[in-house]
Amino acid sequence: MILSTLGNADRHFDLHPLFARAFDFLRNTDLLALPSGRHNVLGEEIFAIVEACAGRTREEAKLECHRRYIDIQLVLEGVDEMGWKPVAECVNAATDYDAARDIRFFNDAPSSWIATPPGSFCVFFPEDAHAPLVSTGMIRKVVMKVAV
Repeated sequence: MILSTLGNADRHFDLHPLFARAFDFLRNTDLLALPSGRHNVLGEEIFAIVEACAGRTREEAKLECHRRYIDIQLVLEGVDEMGWKPVAECVNAATDYDAARDIRFFNDAPSSWIATPPGSFCVFFPEDAHAPLVSTGMIRKVVMKVAV
C-alpha cells in the first residue's frame, strides 16, 4: 500500500510498467469534468472509474481485494478514510472471489485507517485489502485499475 500525492507520482513509476501511463491520465485529464462511471484509457490494461457519492461509516465499509488489478485511488473532493489490512491477515471471508468482477470481500476489521485528502492517492496491490469510501461527507474520486 502506498499513500502519496499526485505531485510525487513519478517516484512510483518503476513499480509497474503501466504506472507512468496511468498517472499521465490522472495528471492530464480534466477529472472533475468526467461523469461517474468507467472510462477506457488503455483497453483492459488501464481504465478509470469515477465515483461521486456520500461516504459511509467504518462499520458499513467492507474490506475488499482484487487479483487482476492494482487500484490507484485518487481523491478529488472530500476526504476518503480508507481502511487497510494485509490480505494474508484476513480470516473472515464475506464472499468467495468473484473472477468476473475481480473482487472478494471480508468481514475482518481494517488494521489501520488512512485519511486521504484531495490530491492524494492510495495504491492498493493484490496483497492489500482495503475499505474505501468512508467519510462523513461527499467523496469524488477516480480509481485507476491497472492490470497486474
